[in-house]
Amino acid sequence: MEASSPISASQTPQQDIPEASPKPFKKSFVTSLMEAATLRSPSFKEDTYFISHLKSAEKKALQEFKDKLSVSQNSDCSMWGIPLLGGDERADVILLKFLRARDFRVSDSLHMLEKCLLWRKEFGADSIVEEDLGFKGLEGLVAYMHGYDKEGHPVCYNAYGVFKDKEMYERIFGDDEKLKKFLRWRVQVLERGINLLHFKPGGINSLVQVTDLKDMPKRELRVASNQILSLFQDNYPEMVARKVFINVPWYFSVLYSMFSPFLTQRTKSKFVIAKEGNVAETLYKFIRPEDVPVQYGGLSRPSDLQNGPPKPASEFTVKGGEKVNIQIEGIEEGATITWDIVIGGWELEYSAEFIPSAEGSYTIAVEKPRKVSASEEAIHNSYTSKEAGKMVLSVDNIASRKRKVAAYRYVVRKSVI
Repeated sequence: MEASSPISASQTPQQDIPEASPKPFKKSFVTSLMEAATLRSPSFKEDTYFISHLKSAEKKALQEFKDKLSVSQNSDCSMWGIPLLGGDERADVILLKFLRARDFRVSDSLHMLEKCLLWRKEFGADSIVEEDLGFKGLEGLVAYMHGYDKEGHPVCYNAYGVFKDKEMYERIFGDDEKLKKFLRWRVQVLERGINLLHFKPGGINSLVQVTDLKDMPKRELRVASNQILSLFQDNYPEMVARKVFINVPWYFSVLYSMFSPFLTQRTKSKFVIAKEGNVAETLYKFIRPEDVPVQYGGLSRPSDLQNGPPKPASEFTVKGGEKVNIQIEGIEEGATITWDIVIGGWELEYSAEFIPSAEGSYTIAVEKPRKVSASEEAIHNSYTSKEAGKMVLSVDNIASRKRKVAAYRYVVRKSVI
């Protein structure tokens, strides 16, 4: 017999929600472009890197690539600690990335790899992870690795909105030397992510990138953005399985829809575009809520990463005009319950109450009903019961027509006498 769900929902008739008189709806040109940009191509399917899965022409290109590389490079040439010559299957993963980036044109792939090897030597990329570049204040804020997606890819978050502050911008990008140092730090972040990859056929061999475009000063960051893009394209081919753009302004959607026809199907299949307000809903499709940072509608705080793997969360949906109650039963006297709950985009009412099991006992308002704003992060709270009972977490979306994604988790610790 299956256990009953702890979540119950009640629906308010839609006619009870005040609304304006219906008017003929006509999409604007910009709205149409934004919708077109939001529609994704079929999801990107990452290469397995099994030689047996290659086409005959691709196998031939790989062998030719190896033969030419053995002539042009010393036998000890390596990348990310992996010898490129000598038959290591991890090397096949790297070589196939360069071949794929140049459509299996061997000469072009060899030229790209040779330039990359030279750049890594001159840049000192192999030892950059250990350097202290003085950007501790930007870690966890501008570019950082945080958790994994549902398939096990490490996730790199990028957010440049802090640079709308002119003082911050000048401190980081004020002259060429500062820009070079920032680029070096940005490469360091990427190298840390690459160290998490398997470089193994059938393994996890690429990252997921999430880029937050909110408040990004596009004109001021044009030089830095172009240099970062150029560095990554030239030296880190096929390292990104999916690129998720969040808090996307309307003009970005318009530009994407205009340039989309000129992108390859493979490139377009990696892109996901989410407008402001749809961030949590979009990220939950690829990343579990307990791995999504709290500032993006998830449950993960930086301090959580120091305590081992995150405790799994349960996802649920709050429909428009609906009130949802989450009942956590079986709480014993003296037990402490700790919970986290988040609703993507909030803008609804939340409350928490403890209902004792004994007849005649009064319900305790642990958190009084209050409107939670869209910018508020996940709620984290705890309560120690003085008698047995149950905790009820309530989210009231009755005043809205918008469906919202949500997640919660909890742990109950019994009293130790």
